[in-house]
Amino acid sequence: MRPPTIRDVAERAGVSKSLVSLVMRGSQQVRPEKRRAVLAAVEELGYRPNAAARSLSERRTRTVGVLLNDLRNPWFVELLDGLNSELHASGLRTLLADGRLNRRLGEDLTHTFTELRVDGLIAVGTLPDPAAVRTAAARVPTVVAGTREPVLPNVDIVAGDDELGARLATEHLIGLGHRHIAHIAGQGVVGELRCRGFEAVMREHGLSGSATVAQGDLTEEGGYRATVRLLGAPHRPTAVFAFNDMAGVGALSAAEELGLRVPGDLSLVGYDNTYLARLRHLWLTTVDNAGHDIGRRAARRLLDRIADPARPGEATLTAPVLEVRGTTAPPRSAD
Repeated sequence: MRPPTIRDVAERAGVSKSLVSLVMRGSQQVRPEKRRAVLAAVEELGYRPNAAARSLSERRTRTVGVLLNDLRNPWFVELLDGLNSELHASGLRTLLADGRLNRRLGEDLTHTFTELRVDGLIAVGTLPDPAAVRTAAARVPTVVAGTREPVLPNVDIVAGDDELGARLATEHLIGLGHRHIAHIAGQGVVGELRCRGFEAVMREHGLSGSATVAQGDLTEEGGYRATVRLLGAPHRPTAVFAFNDMAGVGALSAAEELGLRVPGDLSLVGYDNTYLARLRHLWLTTVDNAGHDIGRRAARRLLDRIADPARPGEATLTAPVLEVRGTTAPPRSAD
């Protein structure tokens, strides 16, 4: 049997097709008895609106393209949760693309999402091709979330205050008595801001000479390799501040493999307060970067921009909070 159509619903309810359409769109301009008749017909027939036809009539697809830097990062998943909850509440669905796996990122942004006629685009995290965001933003309402690049006209940015978060982590370690502190740095603008916060606090406390920066690649393996190098140096650090929780878990693995106890021999601080940091057998001290809240705020910004595409872009920073758990303690002896 063919699926029921809007014409079938109209005939069953004894109304016009246009009135059925008004009811399905949630219009308040329909009398209660007519609305009840239409909804009863919809239920009896099992009618489901044709999304493609509705998109053509409204000139909207009610979809949002989300381009993610790396789906492996659990903080991005928490951001997506906040993003989706807000968008779904507004009747929008999301189409997700993982930038790490997409070798033709620019083409996909400017062609695939625009060909699908998404109502808006949210770029999450530092992307390998910022120019692609610039191209897409000229065609659809766009918001950048979780990073501060690229800065473009009529594009909103929603991110955490990364420099402040790094300062909180470093001040915590210095307050415990650590002097030889290392930072496993990240990439892009976020990596630069967190490294800047770390170096600024070390300098303010007269500890520039005992500050070490090791480059990582944002993964557990990168954190592991960087920590092995740091702990193999002649003057190994007594504390490590990692760019994110994944790198922090890698640092923890390296310390244990080398026979060091955490926090007895080495203190560790991560960043993002993901589910990894909250696992009881890890219980990682970390900076809460409010991923869920950033996602919700980014969704709201996009809804505002869809309603008014020409308004100037704004940057919103959320305040991070330090979560002290079981991987930080005073050093065994004064340096």
